[in-house]
Amino acid sequence: MASTNQRIYSTKNVDMLITSATILESAIANKDFLIAKRSAWADPFFDKLKDRIDAAIQNLLGIDNAKDLRSATNAIKNIQAKAIDDLAEVKIQIMEDFKSDKPRQSEILNILGYTTFYKDVHKKDQEALINLLFRFKTNLTPQLRDEIVNKGTENILLDNVINHANSLKDADISQETFKGLRKEITVATRNEFNDIYNQVISISKIASKFFKDEPVKKDHFSFYKVSRKLNTFEKTVETESTETELTE
Repeated sequence: MASTNQRIYSTKNVDMLITSATILESAIANKDFLIAKRSAWADPFFDKLKDRIDAAIQNLLGIDNAKDLRSATNAIKNIQAKAIDDLAEVKIQIMEDFKSDKPRQSEILNILGYTTFYKDVHKKDQEALINLLFRFKTNLTPQLRDEIVNKGTENILLDNVINHANSLKDADISQETFKGLRKEITVATRNEFNDIYNQVISISKIASKFFKDEPVKKDHFSFYKVSRKLNTFEKTVETESTETELTE
């Protein structure tokens, strides 16, 4: 096991472990192919490493179940995607329905939070999305709702945006609760995390090369891409150079 007081990865500890567990699930799903290419990975190689990762998540971070955390993270991702779609549909309809009255168009977009937060939402800013949803919910008065609906936007679409505000808040609290249940990171814990990361990165590099002609499967073994997918609205500090290293 590597002996160092420093992390050798740049993501958060919990994100590194969840990403690693996800990559191991892909390895297990494709283990017949992978083992045929590399006999050193014969059973129970992947299962033992996955158990080691799950143990680190439970015992070293203090998180009861890695799958619960992944589920909470995926729930947030799904809510965010739906919320952005619905916000975009409302926005384009306001833009078109009020295009003959530019001052009123601008005022409505400002009242509902688009002017302040919409640009940052498209930069994957989770806080901006939450702020926009709650500004929308708070400022959509019955009178403003009637005005927008009378121009052509469906009531149910406005309801959907409002419901996303509460759903995202609840899912975010759930995710942060899982992430918050962590223990003090000791030198021994850091070394264990580094060793897990080292092993998973090696698997990622080799498996990516084995699947060089199958881009979809290849992406399942990209630490960078899996991490980004699991944390769609969190800025990962993995760099593009790291991604290049994984595929070389």
